[in-house]
Amino acid sequence: MNFDFTDDQHEIKRTARDLLTNRSPFERVREAAESGAYDEAAWKELTELGWAGIAISEANGGQGLGTVELVILLEELGYACAASPFLSNSMAGLMIEHAGSDEQQAKWLPGIADGTATATVAIADQGVARLVPDAEAAAVIVFVQDGAATLVERGDAEVEALETIDPTRRFARVSASGGDPLTGDVEGGIARCEAALAAEMVGIAQRAMEMSVQYAKDRQQFGTPIGAYQAVSHRCTQMLLETEGARSATYFAAWAADSNPVQLPLGAAMAKAAASDAARNVTASAIQVHGGVGFTWEADLHWLYKRAQLDAALLTSSRIQRRRIAHASAAAVTPTA
Repeated sequence: MNFDFTDDQHEIKRTARDLLTNRSPFERVREAAESGAYDEAAWKELTELGWAGIAISEANGGQGLGTVELVILLEELGYACAASPFLSNSMAGLMIEHAGSDEQQAKWLPGIADGTATATVAIADQGVARLVPDAEAAAVIVFVQDGAATLVERGDAEVEALETIDPTRRFARVSASGGDPLTGDVEGGIARCEAALAAEMVGIAQRAMEMSVQYAKDRQQFGTPIGAYQAVSHRCTQMLLETEGARSATYFAAWAADSNPVQLPLGAAMAKAAASDAARNVTASAIQVHGGVGFTWEADLHWLYKRAQLDAALLTSSRIQRRRIAHASAAAVTPTA
């Protein structure tokens, strides 16, 4: 059995890494954070490559590829800590693609696929979604509450901009009622969103780990690289363990989304829980490896750390995901009468 990417998937990953290295270095991330605006030229380039619609059917203006290909892109976007509406727009596309009617798909997916009418997903409680990415500029919001979802046009929702610890992404508080119900596979759509979000966090963890390992090789103390000391080397080893575990869970969820939907709910719960922990723990450890300089505004690590905290808070919490995993595991071993 081959667990590797196909040649085409490898090419997607290489192209994404090369493009984002040039188009989204940390200098651009810092500019976006300080200006309060996304890099429109970079977003245009991403949409011209067809990336915004990579997991949307060709009939609705996308490339007709799968969740695995989308996850590959999102891992690279997380690695770059790219400041763009790609994640929120992609998650909304997944929801409408898998839970929307033919009419809803025809109305909204072409704009999501080409980036001309971006969308987002809001997870609400009692009519209020307290942390929604890119809601202010969205043409439509997929409003999810109590397992049901509706499409709410931006003008029909109350959107209040939020200032968060992550200035590289726009967030808002959203209140809404009514809307156009999504009657398809809402659960499957949310699970695919969880896999997509997990992929960005895997990229964040990978970048933080690499930066830490390089720093541990270069930084010397008493004439010895600090990576030679167990306190540092063991921390870096733990970072690798958590990153690889989260990556494995994330790509399993993406594979299940495309090839074995029965395993998707459990796979997505595992991916979101593992990636949330990895992103937060690895970025925090990276700051410790860098010592005093890791806490400074001039360092780049804090962009990754802040993105990790907000990503981990999106959609469903790790506590709820672990509860889902426990219930699914218990059901799998409970004998039937």
